[in-house]
Amino acid sequence: MSAPNKSYDPVEVEALKPEEIDRARDAALAAIAAAGDLEALREVKAAHAGDRSPLALANREIGALPPHAKAEAGRRVGQARGAVGQALKRRQEELEAERDERVLVEEAVDVTLPFDRVPAGARHPLTTLSERIEDVFVAMGYEVAEGPEAEAEWFNFDALNIAPDHPARTMQDTFFVQGPGESGGSGGSGEGESGVVLRTHTSPVQIRSLLERKPPVYVICPGRVYRTDELDATHTPVFHQVELLAVDEGLTMADLKGTLDHMVRSLFGEDLRTRLRPSYFPFTEPSAEMDMVCFACRGESVGNPDRPCRTCSSEGWIELGGCGMVNPRVLTACGVDPERYSGFAFGFGIERMLMFRHNVEDMRDMVEGDVRFTRPFGMEI
Repeated sequence: MSAPNKSYDPVEVEALKPEEIDRARDAALAAIAAAGDLEALREVKAAHAGDRSPLALANREIGALPPHAKAEAGRRVGQARGAVGQALKRRQEELEAERDERVLVEEAVDVTLPFDRVPAGARHPLTTLSERIEDVFVAMGYEVAEGPEAEAEWFNFDALNIAPDHPARTMQDTFFVQGPGESGGSGGSGEGESGVVLRTHTSPVQIRSLLERKPPVYVICPGRVYRTDELDATHTPVFHQVELLAVDEGLTMADLKGTLDHMVRSLFGEDLRTRLRPSYFPFTEPSAEMDMVCFACRGESVGNPDRPCRTCSSEGWIELGGCGMVNPRVLTACGVDPERYSGFAFGFGIERMLMFRHNVEDMRDMVEGDVRFTRPFGMEI
């Protein structure tokens, strides 16, 4: 048997020659430095650090060397592979950092832009304000009452002490649906020959409430009403009213004034006051116009030319609507004893109140359906 070849020189193995190992290392480092992105770096890693890379193949040749030659060859190959591995790690960190910076720029999101192509809806401010008014009076124990918009003349006029020759019953103010004797009537005293109109106020709901309920009656009647007005900045043929009726024993103008004060404070502010000016309405006696202190200037513009107020025209007061004690004839028409019961009522336009509360200058904005008008009021519930 022949003895081991201890004089075997590993340099004679081509892949393990120092210059070959240095060449493979330098080629790998150059390729790593030239990789422009992570995908290219993965290809370089497979070619120069994978199982079939030159340094990996050289590492396999070490096993064929005699024992005394393995250490030197292993050290040389290990240093080269270690240098390649460190270079790969550094280059990967650099490319990942470049990628992250590029993503921050290329995929930046402008958070001020609309997040959805479908804009959020909004409730109409007239609906919101009407419900807020209802909440004020429901909290006081009132009931919300409703009625038809196409109403018999008897409910809309006669029961409210509005005589047949009253100007409000002419074609100038009222939309007539059917003339007298054409509708056949719908019950109630004298309405068998009554015509049908689009209600000009929500007062017919008060009449129906008195006919359907026994006193005491406390109702609030919001709803849509119709007048033959031209559409302009301060008028519209279709608008909204809210009216209140209270019928009980012992009610006086003092109760009416206190109720009005509470309503104004709840809707406009705690420091606002109201006043009553004598007026005339067929369905109330005595009657009054209700004013409140201007919520914009608080009355400080009166006699003060240095601080004019557009809201109240420097008068210090804003007119909201009419009110008064229920006329005994109205109570009688509804079968209520005026000797035992008394009542008060008031009504005002919701559009007018919306214009006051939110400085809306043109009533047409409320009816044109432009979402740019309703959206600023939001989705208040």
